[in-house]
Amino acid sequence: MTRDPCKRRCRRGVFVLLLGVATSAVPAPVRVGDFAAGSDALPAPWKVVQLDERVPATRYRTLQWDGRAAIEARADASMALLARPLTVDLQATPVLCWLWRVDDVLKQADLSRKAGDDYAARVYVTFSLPPESLSAGLRFKLALGRSLYGELVPDAAVNYVWDNRHPIGTRAFNAYTDRAAMVVQRSGNAQAGRWVSERVNVLADATQAFGKLPFRASLLAVASDTDNTGEQARAGFAELHFVAAEEQCQFSGPPVQ
Repeated sequence: MTRDPCKRRCRRGVFVLLLGVATSAVPAPVRVGDFAAGSDALPAPWKVVQLDERVPATRYRTLQWDGRAAIEARADASMALLARPLTVDLQATPVLCWLWRVDDVLKQADLSRKAGDDYAARVYVTFSLPPESLSAGLRFKLALGRSLYGELVPDAAVNYVWDNRHPIGTRAFNAYTDRAAMVVQRSGNAQAGRWVSERVNVLADATQAFGKLPFRASLLAVASDTDNTGEQARAGFAELHFVAAEEQCQFSGPPVQ
């Protein structure tokens, strides 16, 4: 019986196609926040950024916390970011993963009011945008803001916060500026006192808040801030990393929720 050469070619084509799918490269996790405990110095390129020198700075240090190398933030009527520059490709790895914990939520915080714009813990991602994607009015507004508050004023930002009263999933713009979107990632004290894992699509959240724009991640920060309410807070952050949209987070150490 004569074999059909077309069938052989078709089978070979299917095999090559499947092999290509199986061996296609998946972007490796981009680790941006692994902290070695036991050193007095904060790990480069992380540094404390005090936004207003009239306000005491939140204190940060590395430590081993329940088996995890982490950053501890202690706020006492204070505010400062622990921040680092970002060069991550959001098209390849748009998902940010991290672990965090709080001892307690704030009592008087309320993200809908300037006087309540405090959080026991937050993770903050800023973006830069091409000037031509911004209106002339917005470019002027951002330039004015930078003249008053410095170059850290972003084109856009998304804040993931551990809130005290609003339901998880609440989205709003910051009480001070509509260039910072707030996302309530955790709320209340039900999970206080232990590590909790998070997985968010940063690019999708920025697009939902500001529209479809060519976002470029420029800065990542963690913070515990209580300068508006005058309260005290203690929070921890660990294992911040970016992964592809279809990939799972890559946490090490003891299991978490």
